[in-house]
Amino acid sequence: MTLPISKPAGIIWLLVTALFLLYGILYLLSAKYSWLIGLFAVVVSQILIIFFWKDAKIGTIPNLIIMSITLVSLGSYLLHSEFTSRVKRGFLENNTLPTDLLTKNDIAHLPLMVQKYLHYTRSVGQPKIKNFRAELVGKMRSNPGEDYMKLHSIQYNFYQNPSRYYYMTARKMGLPATGLHIYQSATATFQVRLLNWFKIIDASGDKMNQTETVTLLNEMCFMAPATLIDSRITWKVINDTTVTAIFKNGNIRVSAVLYFNEKCELVSFISNDRYDTDGKRYTNYPFKTPVEDYQMLSGYLLPGKVKLVYQLPEGDFTYGELEYKSIKYNLTSFID
Repeated sequence: MTLPISKPAGIIWLLVTALFLLYGILYLLSAKYSWLIGLFAVVVSQILIIFFWKDAKIGTIPNLIIMSITLVSLGSYLLHSEFTSRVKRGFLENNTLPTDLLTKNDIAHLPLMVQKYLHYTRSVGQPKIKNFRAELVGKMRSNPGEDYMKLHSIQYNFYQNPSRYYYMTARKMGLPATGLHIYQSATATFQVRLLNWFKIIDASGDKMNQTETVTLLNEMCFMAPATLIDSRITWKVINDTTVTAIFKNGNIRVSAVLYFNEKCELVSFISNDRYDTDGKRYTNYPFKTPVEDYQMLSGYLLPGKVKLVYQLPEGDFTYGELEYKSIKYNLTSFID
């Protein structure tokens, strides 16, 4: 040590060390504002290093590493804040549908198999659904030759004015990635950011709007069956176990064929109206979601697992496999 350290400077060094320790603990606990503590610790530490540069300059290297980690966390925080803001606005502006009990009269206009499905899922006799929050885990990939990336997602769907907000965290090539789907007023956007900053997918436009409308209909069928009474859905019966659902939201009209088994379980959903996209190209393939493992979730008998499949000319491409971790209905406020 070539320069003496005064008592006040020593105290500041000690406080900075404590801040780094606190940041490490908060980071391991995935605390929301851990990045703020880390960023403050790095800034104060680097100021001290500049004052004692000759003896302390080596500390710049760990500071740069910690700075990089905090910036990744900040990127995640900013994207999650947008998700949170949209959902909270949904509760304020899009959450007044009635939640009286769903009765046999409410479902009398539906095809017989759909009525049986609503009875099977325990939807009849329970409150009508105006929104839900779902937590899912699973894996996804972009192309048949790629490895799957593990993911965790939280989403909120509202049905007064159909809206969907989907926030996803994953790791791609070993690096953290964050995804955000927003669908409201029949308009959709989809972003995926590597290291939570660099956009690797940025999708929007008419084809994306149509794609997310199919997704909304799919989740009505499997995750919120009581919403199938929606007047925006019309029906065509194909046979005793197969029906077509046609959903119109604003100027967008999509359809899907629903397949049921002898137990009245909805086992598959196929739509020709969805696009596979990376934000640059949009390719239309039949979209299929076979499900399995019906189980009780929040009082409803729902599928526990779903596969996301595009039927390519060369064969089926399963790009995702998801499991429902939890579903909560008719919430009145955002749950972090």
